[in-house]
Amino acid sequence: MTTTAFDGGFDRAAAVKQFDESRTGVKGLVDSGVTEIPTMFRHNPDPLPPAPIGSVSVPTIDLSLPRSVVVDTIRAASHEWGFFQVINHGIPASVIDKTLSAIQSFNELPPSDRSPYYSRSMTGGVSYSSNVDLYKSSAASWRDTIQVLTGPTRPDPERIPPVCRQEILAWDEHVTKVGRSLLKLMSEGLGVGPHRLEQLTIGDGKVMVCHYYPPCPEPDATMGVVTHTDPGALTVLVQDSTGGLQVKRTEQDGKCYWVDIDPVPGALVINVGDLLQIISNDEFKSVEHRAVVRSRDKSRVSIAVFLNPAKRGDSDFYGPLPELISDERPAHYRNFTMSEFMGTFFSKQLASKALTDHFKL
Repeated sequence: MTTTAFDGGFDRAAAVKQFDESRTGVKGLVDSGVTEIPTMFRHNPDPLPPAPIGSVSVPTIDLSLPRSVVVDTIRAASHEWGFFQVINHGIPASVIDKTLSAIQSFNELPPSDRSPYYSRSMTGGVSYSSNVDLYKSSAASWRDTIQVLTGPTRPDPERIPPVCRQEILAWDEHVTKVGRSLLKLMSEGLGVGPHRLEQLTIGDGKVMVCHYYPPCPEPDATMGVVTHTDPGALTVLVQDSTGGLQVKRTEQDGKCYWVDIDPVPGALVINVGDLLQIISNDEFKSVEHRAVVRSRDKSRVSIAVFLNPAKRGDSDFYGPLPELISDERPAHYRNFTMSEFMGTFFSKQLASKALTDHFKL
């Protein structure tokens, strides 16, 4: 599905303001007993078809295999798909289940208990709201989000709701370890040594987004997350068993379709972001993906951690690694600061493929 402008008879600005000021998010609509989704959440149908069932799937990589095998398979998956799942990553299944359950528990508290936390301000490094681009998008998505800035500065733990505070802080520690390991493997895959991406402080800057997708009376009329690419370097995501995450697959003959990333018990979903595509000079691909709404009576939870550089000064420039540039393979992108990079991202609605195109030479 794609977002388009609504008919002129609908006052979207007024609807958005009323919804946001309710301070209870999409779950508040469900709690109120809506039987139809409000107009501001309606999306036009997407003409792109799903992949034939069983025809193709995102790679699943066992991190317990020999390192050379893991490096090769991650390099191939990052180049050909931009997405892969990993198993045997070191995070116990019990921790995954506990963390997902804690996010669900917060979102299913009574509205009066959730609303005091609702804010678009990242005061103390924490916010709880619905749709980061609510005031820019032409159609809102069916989700609420707890967002936590976990690096390089730790968030104020008192700003995180108590029902999921311990789990969020622990999840940050677990994902940080996995993320650093993955960045080393991917750095090796680029042929620049295991510590090259680490030298760029990638992984020290971290943002966690805990998405809750409530049951929806009209699942086919809205979206959980619109088609987009992630702006940062690398994303580490865990999803529950409900499913709904899809990646856009383009074949050599130009045919495109949506591929379901079916939940694998205990697995993490990894994807390349726009920044890593630029740094790798297109060796790794940032691929469009989305989350569809699957159920009228069941919620969905996913938690994504975006790994980014911590250095964000005016003298810290990012662009294709010099080691990956040659006469045969010139740079595809210009250099930029992170403030320019993220400023470009936040100036657009989420559904915009703006970043890689914006910095192309």
